[in-house]
Parts: sequence; structure tokens; C-alpha cells
Amino acid sequence: MDLAILFFDYKSHLYIDRKFELIRRWQTTAVAASDEPRLRDRSNTTSVVWAHTAYRSKTNAAFMEKQGLISKGQRKKPHRQPIPQHVQRSNAGKSIIRSRAEHVRC
Repeated sequence: MDLAILFFDYKSHLYIDRKFELIRRWQTTAVAASDEPRLRDRSNTTSVVWAHTAYRSKTNAAFMEKQGLISKGQRKKPHRQPIPQHVQRSNAGKSIIRSRAEHVRC
């Protein structure tokens, strides 16, 4: 017997106020949708972008530099190599800030 199970895959994009830990804006998109349009959204008033590794690309880095944005995105582990200790420490510090998006007050 075959079972058909529906999965509703989506991503939530949060724009939060770090100081007051409040959600300023929220979007939901399909998992297959690209994250890049969210990066190019200019309604964000900050100059620092705390993003996960999916946002780290040469195209996005050039866009952020042109717009005067500072990337605080995490770095990926090198393919088939251990993650360097300094990158691991840096990612851990960035995770603390990024985790606030998952624990904001509603």
C-alpha cells in the first residue's frame, strides 16, 4: 500500500529589531524560492546583515558592498576538510546573534 503524505515546505524570513527583540517584518516563501530577493529588500534600515551560509556568494557580496551593507554571515565548512578553528569560533559567535531571530517576543 502506498501512502501519499503532503508536506508543506516553507521558509520564514524575519526582520527583527536586535535591541528590543521584536519582529519588525515577516515573510513566508516556498522552500524552492531563492533567498536573494529578501537580501535586496531595501525596507531594512540596518547596515549589518546577519544571514546564514545560503546568502554567502560573490554576487551577494558585491551587492552588499555596493549598498554599504556589512555581511556578518556565517562561513561554510571547506569541502572534505575540517572546519578551521578560527572559522568555527567566528560562526559560533554569529550563531548567538542569529538565534535571537528564533526566540523573538511575539
